Amino acid sequence: MTLIGRTRARGVETLTLDSPHNRNALSAALVGELADALSDCGKDGDVRAVVLTHTGNTFSAGADLKDPPDPAALVGLLRQIVGLPKPVLARVTGHVRAGGLGLLAACDIGVASAAATFAFTEVRIGVAPAVISLPLLPRTDPRALARYYLTGERFDAPEAARIGLLTATGDDVDAVLEPLLDGLRKSAPEALAETKQLLTARVLEAFDRDAAHLTALSARLFASEQAREGMTAFLERRDPAWAL
Repeated sequence: MTLIGRTRARGVETLTLDSPHNRNALSAALVGELADALSDCGKDGDVRAVVLTHTGNTFSAGADLKDPPDPAALVGLLRQIVGLPKPVLARVTGHVRAGGLGLLAACDIGVASAAATFAFTEVRIGVAPAVISLPLLPRTDPRALARYYLTGERFDAPEAARIGLLTATGDDVDAVLEPLLDGLRKSAPEALAETKQLLTARVLEAFDRDAAHLTALSARLFASEQAREGMTAFLERRDPAWAL
């Protein structure tokens, strides 16, 4: 079963997360397939830019609790998006949760419809947004992250744009995206690659400095007693034992 759809129009490759049975959760298989598709795009001289989008009403629900990816593989995927020598744009028309926000933050440009919602739900299942902090911390308002990391609150697309998680939002996401793609199509490929390198240098520094520590933290937390209780409670659709 293919988990990543691929289409191309005028030099723009669209990669579609297509795993509706688990709300496009980041399974080991999906992470691997998306990494392969991005690698192909990076090497293809006919690809000017990549759009990352989704089927269904959820961009990504975060890590697949039944088939989670290796933390190192998720780090590799996020770094691959940041380091890809082509602009990567996120097109979101639904919900984004937990690890899905790492995918969004790794993209160079993020556009969402007014119907999109966002939440860092990790603390509610007993873990922390460790690995996804690699692209998030350098790019997003720190006071806002403190609030949403610690509370797990849901927030809307205008708020996501205000705090730097999104570039733009609107009722018609494709109308918002169209002038951005037109601009990229008019831009020289080597100039785009060099300009992206300028913009991502600080983010890649965070990967080089912190990836090993955050990968170890993620693995330790996911193996903890609190995480087992949190994940069990989530799957059983009940409150975890610590809820007051």
